Amino acid sequence: MIHNIPLVIRKMIFLAAAFLCMFSFMDAPKALALGFLLSVFVQHPFRQYTGRLTHYLLQFSVVGLGFGMNLHEALKVGREGFLFTVCSIFFTLLVGIFIGKVLHNDRKTSALISSGTAICGGSAIAAISPIIKADENEISVALACVFILNSIALFLFPAVGQWLNMSQHQFGLWAAVAIHDTSSVVGAAGKFGNEALQIATTVKLERALWIIPVSFIFALIYKREGQRKIKIPYFIFLFVLAILLSNYIPFLDQVSPYVNVVAKKGLVLTLFLIGANLSIEAVRKVGAKVLVQGVLLWLLISVASLSVILGFA
Repeated sequence: MIHNIPLVIRKMIFLAAAFLCMFSFMDAPKALALGFLLSVFVQHPFRQYTGRLTHYLLQFSVVGLGFGMNLHEALKVGREGFLFTVCSIFFTLLVGIFIGKVLHNDRKTSALISSGTAICGGSAIAAISPIIKADENEISVALACVFILNSIALFLFPAVGQWLNMSQHQFGLWAAVAIHDTSSVVGAAGKFGNEALQIATTVKLERALWIIPVSFIFALIYKREGQRKIKIPYFIFLFVLAILLSNYIPFLDQVSPYVNVVAKKGLVLTLFLIGANLSIEAVRKVGAKVLVQGVLLWLLISVASLSVILGFA
């Protein structure tokens, strides 16, 4: 880490790096790596502001991607992936909790990692944590574990997909099932191709809706007084609305491609901010057994879903 860099210089470097994310040569994996390197060697000068910005920028980008999607294709993908989604979510939850018990990991941390792997990474962890009354340390460890694996997947999955000569349809489905966070799913699928991006986004957001029933299940398991409300990912409904508007309002045909381009750039910037928010300290917080649980569960769902997709999709 470079010490004693004046704050104004660090701010200029950070803003210049963020500006680079607007160019075509900067894709999601590169942006993530750039953000992390900046965090390690220069230190993030806007850390107290970018957490909320990242949250809203990701939602804006996902909604914007809806303007580039065909409604009939989205419905077809949703129908085809429904049974696969249900089976994979509950399989991942059950196996994840079982692995946590075998490794004697903290019960709540294990539940957070399992739900984050099964549904949609950080969003699922954020939704489940108040229901099971997880403390700040348990939440941060689960988030750090999921984010590390997300970062690896962003680089690894497109390479594996090309090596296996996967079709756009196959890769989009695989990314949506086996990568945790929506940001990394869309980033990896976007690198693979536009068709993969549309399929991955649709299936991933369909999976994200399962936060609601899974939250109710955890509420029954961890029944306590004074539980907070379940956090519903409302932006998913805006994504559906964007698809409907772009397909049924004629003049939006002229605007939708530009909105879609802006949304893709917004996603690249989101990955840059996510990388910049990760610190070495956060990585160190992840204990060996917790990381083993996260890796084993991620490898299991990745390999199992890949086998099913290559065999039947």
